[in-house]
Amino acid sequence: MEQVDTLVIGAGVIGLAIAARLSKHSEVVLVEQGHHFGEHTSSRNSEVIHAGIYYPSDSIKARTCVEGKAQLYTHCTEFSVPFARIGKVITAQNTQEEEKLASLLQQAQNNGVDDLCWLSKEQLVQKAPQINAIAGLYSPSTGIVDSHQFMLSLLGQLESHQGQYVSRTQFVGAVPTANSFAVKLDCDGTPFELRCRHLVNAGGLFAQHNATLIEGLQPIHVPAIHYCRGQYFSYQGSHPFKHLIYPVPEQHGLGIHATLDLAGQLRFGPDTQFIDELNYETDGTALEAFYQAIKRYWPNVDKRRLQLDYAGIRPKTQRQGQQDFQIEGKSIHGLAGLVNLFGIESPGLTASLAIAKAVEAQLVAEHK
Repeated sequence: MEQVDTLVIGAGVIGLAIAARLSKHSEVVLVEQGHHFGEHTSSRNSEVIHAGIYYPSDSIKARTCVEGKAQLYTHCTEFSVPFARIGKVITAQNTQEEEKLASLLQQAQNNGVDDLCWLSKEQLVQKAPQINAIAGLYSPSTGIVDSHQFMLSLLGQLESHQGQYVSRTQFVGAVPTANSFAVKLDCDGTPFELRCRHLVNAGGLFAQHNATLIEGLQPIHVPAIHYCRGQYFSYQGSHPFKHLIYPVPEQHGLGIHATLDLAGQLRFGPDTQFIDELNYETDGTALEAFYQAIKRYWPNVDKRRLQLDYAGIRPKTQRQGQQDFQIEGKSIHGLAGLVNLFGIESPGLTASLAIAKAVEAQLVAEHK
């Protein structure tokens, strides 16, 4: 039976970042059940580099977002990945929302984000023309990135360290042995077995399913999965924005916000809808809801120029309240060499390099 040091399941941005980092010091195989890397959450998002403003103090999200943001900007510069540090404006339409902005400013400072600045109504006119707001926060370290090129750079790192990436390969199951895992794979219809010392489940939307196939992993260590679909509308033609524009956050996300891609194309989203099965169907009837949400902070929006674009799905582990990333090693579930990652939604793209570092630290700690 072929033996490798580490098998990483799932070639989204998280799996790619983990595989690239671990391959610097060990033999790594990265498997992906799809035809291409990053087919799901990693390529169906806003491509925003988040600052780390919103997340609860001392949460994994807050820590890895702030750390990962700095690492991501450095990585993009080093590997010529297109990005732009364009900043964002968080808007308040009334005094109640202005109070929320004040609490966001405090939370950001608690998380180590110390570059936010308060915008008066006069400053808002300069930063966010045509926006209806009485106050705002400006985040200069928020940016945008070409997520596909970022993932390509991680794949290039993996391969430069002699790591292997294999697509169309389904994880079938794993059995822990004395110092390794006996793993069964389905390689495009052909059964294949290998043995690995470390097994990293970075399956994203499929992480929970993968976890149920690992013998000896108790069900209590596999959280529920709730698919939360979000749609995006693109905006045709000219617009006045040079920064991202966000309302105050909502229960399951950051609200229908205005983002720009690297070509200057304006788009809005995502909304939130829990669905029972994994599908990326879009719903044109959402146009009116989008229009009303956008009009609230941009009264000049032209409804006729909004076009339904695409949908993404977030892997929620709960339907209510704030969820944190779950990066679970032996100290949680008791199986040496196994790391499961659950609920890696936004800001997973921003946090990916820091998450990879955290996974490496867990595996290293087991051998001390």
